[in-house]
Amino acid sequence: MAKIIQTSLGVVILLMVIIQFNSCKHDPFITEDDMMPIDTTGNPIDTTEMGEPCDPDKVYFELEIQPILISNCAFSDCHDAASAQDGVVLTSYERVMQTADVRAFDLDGSDLYEVITDNDPDKRMPPPPRAGLTSAQVNLIAAWILQGAENLECDPDAGGCNTDNVSYAATIVPILQNTCLGCHSGSAPSGGINLSTHAGVQTVALNGRLVGAVSHNSAYSPMPQGGQKLSDCKIDQIRAWVDAGAPNN
Repeated sequence: MAKIIQTSLGVVILLMVIIQFNSCKHDPFITEDDMMPIDTTGNPIDTTEMGEPCDPDKVYFELEIQPILISNCAFSDCHDAASAQDGVVLTSYERVMQTADVRAFDLDGSDLYEVITDNDPDKRMPPPPRAGLTSAQVNLIAAWILQGAENLECDPDAGGCNTDNVSYAATIVPILQNTCLGCHSGSAPSGGINLSTHAGVQTVALNGRLVGAVSHNSAYSPMPQGGQKLSDCKIDQIRAWVDAGAPNN
């Protein structure tokens, strides 16, 4: 009988030890990696911070206005920093606001708007024999002034970039018109390169000069000259169009 009791007591003690051991067992430490959200989409989690997407209803000075001024006005013997005709320098937002008498929300009071719309060739800018700004460019500058002439910022690549079936008429021409044609058009285009026709653009596209210049390849003169480098998306679109054979589409 005593042996039975002793055996039962041993079993009870053994069970108590097992229970106590299991109750003291800790869960594994939780690391910061363990706290990361679980991706259920099958795609890696993108933690890259994107800039503010561009609002199609707003005008952005550095992206849209500055290229027009650099290409058509801010060059030697006109309104670059060295020439500064009439004390006007159009090489940056700060200089434009300081010297071009731009008045926010007021077209009639803004000298910049007056000179680009003046019918008198002796007063109009750009001066002859250079062509005047297109109606689209004039309207863009007007919209910027009426918007408040602010130096708004956005990330032109934040919304993605479509490089499928890039159109010469819809994509390439507007890029060139706002950044290149001020110098590379007319009767005496800079460097003898005329980008006002498809044939002229196709020539520099297929020999590599167009992509080399806009991508700031060290073997070529960086373009736009004196201006901000084109966005990655615009460069990729130009490259895609050139790779497709630079068609007149």
